[in-house]
Amino acid sequence: MEKPPIRLIILDFDGTLGDTRANIVLTMTQTLRLLGYPVASEEAIAATIGVPLEEGFAQLLPDLSPDEALVCARTYREQFELCRKILVPEVFPHVKDTLSALKEAGFILTVASSRRSQSLNEFLVDMEIAPYISYVLGADNVTQAKPHPEPVLKTLAELGIPAGETLVVGDMPVDIQMGKSAGARTCAVTYGNASREELSEADYIIDDFAEMLPLMADLQSA
Repeated sequence: MEKPPIRLIILDFDGTLGDTRANIVLTMTQTLRLLGYPVASEEAIAATIGVPLEEGFAQLLPDLSPDEALVCARTYREQFELCRKILVPEVFPHVKDTLSALKEAGFILTVASSRRSQSLNEFLVDMEIAPYISYVLGADNVTQAKPHPEPVLKTLAELGIPAGETLVVGDMPVDIQMGKSAGARTCAVTYGNASREELSEADYIIDDFAEMLPLMADLQSA
């Protein structure tokens, strides 16, 4: 059965549009040190990217109570702005030009992230990519975060577009699981925080964001 053309592209932020890995690792490390917890490795911290903060800390510290996880998340948010001044995160190569070309071609571009909406919107503005994004959904805008399909389903309901005409793009397995659970097609990027093997469930895999343009051309003509 022929699939309908894609109209909507739902994008992850951290590791897909913005290169924030160093900021996240530094902030997590600072937070763990401040609170007297063992400092996890960079790989272990990177593996938490894409899930809400409380879940990320629980992943690093399995014996953490829910209240302690909340304290960790609150401390992290306080530290993040300080770390952001030390390490200024940047947009990944070719993202800005590709977003511009996709929007010019008529695709609707949105962002669904496990980052809170205030921080998310600030980054989109700072990185000068906010004008290309039609709808922004942060962790505080949903009740169930990735890999639950709610971020995708809420975006579809808001824009009135069916899942079959939607592509979800992300760098972590939770992004791919979220998109598939919602009935959308999925595309993984390998330059973020997960390996190609970890992303093998995606319908499409790209190594550079610029590859979105030929991919979308192929999908529209299929």
